Formats: sequence, structure tokens, C-alpha cells
Amino acid sequence: MAQALRFRQLGVYVCHSCSRTLRRQRRSYATTVQTPDIYDVVCVGGGPAGLSLLAALRSSPTTVNLKVALVESQDLSKTRPFSLPPTQFSNRCSSLTPSSLRFLDSIGAWKHVQRDRVQAYQEMQVWDGVTGARIEFDWPAEKAGTTIAYMNENLNLTSGLLKRIDEMGGVDMLDNQRVEDIVFGEESEDVDLSSWPVVKLSGGRELAARLLVGADGANSPVRAFAGIGSKGWDYDRHGVVATLELEGSGWGGEEVKTAYQRFLPTGPVAMLPMPGNYATLVWSTTPALATHLKTLSPRDFISMVNAAFRLSPVDLAYLHTQASGQTEEVAWRTQHTGFDAQRIPQLVVGVQEGSVASFPLKLRHANTYIGERVALVGDAAHTIHPLAGQGLNQGQGDVESLVKTIEYSVNHGQDIGVQMSLESYNADRYAANHILLGVCDKLHKLYAAESGPLVPLRSIGLRAVNALSPLKHFMMSQAAGTGVKIL
Repeated sequence: MAQALRFRQLGVYVCHSCSRTLRRQRRSYATTVQTPDIYDVVCVGGGPAGLSLLAALRSSPTTVNLKVALVESQDLSKTRPFSLPPTQFSNRCSSLTPSSLRFLDSIGAWKHVQRDRVQAYQEMQVWDGVTGARIEFDWPAEKAGTTIAYMNENLNLTSGLLKRIDEMGGVDMLDNQRVEDIVFGEESEDVDLSSWPVVKLSGGRELAARLLVGADGANSPVRAFAGIGSKGWDYDRHGVVATLELEGSGWGGEEVKTAYQRFLPTGPVAMLPMPGNYATLVWSTTPALATHLKTLSPRDFISMVNAAFRLSPVDLAYLHTQASGQTEEVAWRTQHTGFDAQRIPQLVVGVQEGSVASFPLKLRHANTYIGERVALVGDAAHTIHPLAGQGLNQGQGDVESLVKTIEYSVNHGQDIGVQMSLESYNADRYAANHILLGVCDKLHKLYAAESGPLVPLRSIGLRAVNALSPLKHFMMSQAAGTGVKIL
């Protein structure tokens, strides 16, 4: 009874079998060790996946009484009041599917996101930069206006999630705290934590977790603690991002917005709509070319982006050899190049100061998403090429599945941290994520070829899919979920 009372005082959910085990162990050992703070769930990582997990646990009637904590190395007080003028946007944006939006809405977070900074788009133009073959992802008349995805700044989402967590309360927010070490706990007279992860923080606190969730990125300390290996490779590519201003009102009208992606031999370049006449750029290219693009003047950088959607790979290769002066060269070459102005993005006329940046691209997939008292979500479990824009959506799917798994354990009196209780989460998410990772990887490799038999074959494939409207619309429906509008 003393053991169970001790846990009830700490506010921790404990199953009866665990209490019996601990009482037996307490009779066997009499060591005295300082007890760390005990939690049901400790989440390491305060990005969209980690914050979504905590918001979901607090919003669920089943899990609302769990004792939960967040550990984050950054200062979250700078993210909560996220605010920029309507003519400025963060350069790190993500494409949110309607399915992800419905989940965020169900946990009460979407209402805290600044809607005027979110842009839905309904069509996509995707084409081969070598052959010109393309797929026009547009809906049939009966589904016209159905949203494929929503472009949103990552900071806008994390700010909304933080506001939702603050609204509900009940989460111990330990930001500005680095994880110094993760070890197994020890046994004391009061409690046996020998099988529990204990997170040691830079501020001196120690947190014992019935379930430790790693939402701590591709180099996850939680994954390393659990001894979970991963497979993958670096692409020797960097993603160049920027916030762009477009000519005129942008995006061909107010009702239908279009996203554009062109596959170049060095990697895909995508321009995705933001509110008004603004867009976000993601240009996958070699590290050397990414460095070169970042050294260009704003005027020459703008010209290179326009060239990426209009000129041939041969022209682009030559332009990349020039230290400066791309503006005049692009203007001359564009006059002598034929292209369909109706099926490419509008001209870029401005780039937001300080928004041009780059990051390395890689593929990683953990061997499993679970261990004893450990679960991985988001980039800690998988890192994907950005060409399909699915990284953040995969993380939201992880969180939704993991929360359902925890709810089941609580409802059935099971220990939420043991590996057996977590198996359904791993079974639900691992295969689905693995397939998507593989598809994106194969697409990247397929379109990296500039010559050989793959080039005509991929062109035939693109044209065939574009001609088969039922197949094309099925692919769009899969990407968009049911297409229900939430904005």
C-alpha cells in the first residue's frame, strides 16, 4: 500500500501488476537513492511532432490525467508570440494535408494557427526538366476547388500548438534545457526505476519516464539511448529555400492556387503558393550549386529561380558557372526559349531579405519505432526527401497513431511504456512510412538521370498517368484525404 500511495502522491498512472512487482522488489533491497521526478510521458523535442503529441494527450479525456513533460533545448518563449507582417514569411514552410489538418483541429490546435498566413492549393503542375513530359494534377469538374494541401510556416504551426498547450495547462514545459544524458533509473526504498529511462537535464533535473518519446530529430539522443539503429544515406544534395514575391497578384486568380515542381538532373525545384503574391521555394541541388546560389545578389538569384522553371538543363548548367551577371544572360536566353507561360509559375520579382538558406538532404529510417519504454515519432523515426512534401505529415500521422495506442493501454489498464503495449503503433506506422520513403527515394534517383533508357521511359510514364484521368484523380485523392475544407 505504501508503494501505491507513493505513486498516487506523484500523480502517476500505475497498473496493479507493476505495484505488486515493486512491492516484492522493495522487500528485497534497501538502498537509498535520490528519486528523480516521475512522469508517465516525457517527450524530448519541441517541434511540430512533439508539441502535437502533448496537445493530443492533454485534449483526450482518456489521457488527460497522465503526468507529462516536454524537454526542449530552444527557448519556446520566442516561438509563442510568432508574428510577422503580412508581406513577410518564414522560409521554412510545410505542406499540410487535409488529413493532418483534421487531426490538428480535433486536438484543438488549429484554431490557434494564424489562418491568414495559410494558403490552400488545389492543383499541381509536375514536369520533367529534360523531356518536358508532365502531369497536370487538376480535379474533374465535379471536384473543382478541392484542396490538395495547405502551405503553412512551421513557426505558425508550433506557435499554435504552444498556445493550445498553454490553454489546457498540465504540461511541465522544460525549455532551454539540454539533454545531458539518458540512463536507466535505480531502485530506492520508495520506488524501483531500474527499467525506466531517466533523462538528465543541463539544469540539474532528472526525469524518470514510464514512456520516453523521442521527437528530437534525425540525430535523436532518445533513439541512441534505446539502441535502435537506422538505415539510410545522404543524397549529396542541399535544399535551398527562400521566400519569393511574384509578379502581379500571383498564382492565376483567387479561387484556384497551383503548386509547381520541375525535375532537374540536379534535383527537383518547387514553388509553392503562400498568401497573396508570395511563394516559398524549395530547390534541391548539389552542395556546390547551393553555395553558389546563396552568394548571388538578390537580382541574380531571382533570375536563376525564373530560369529554373523556363530554361533547359544545359542553359542552367552554364548559368551556374557564372559568378554574377545572370540577370542579363537569363533575359536573353528566355527570349530565345519556347515554353508555355500558362503552365509555369509567374515571374519572380523579389526575394525576401535574409530568407535564402539551405540544408542537407538525407534519407534515414529507424529499424523500429519502439523499444522498452521508448517510442520514436517524426524525424527521430524517419527522414524523407522533401520532393513530395510529406515529412511533417508523416510525423503527424505518427503522433495520431501513438496517441491512440496510449489511449488503448490506459483504457485497458495496461502499462503504457512496455514494448508489448507499443507494438500496435509500430505495426500501424512502420510499413506505411517505409513505402513512402522508398517511393520518394526512387523518384529522386529516376529523375537524376540526364541520358540513357530511363529518360524516355519516365517520359512515357508521366504522359500515360496524365492521360489516365481516373488514375491521376485517385492519386490526388490519396494525397488529399477526403479533401474536406477546414479553412
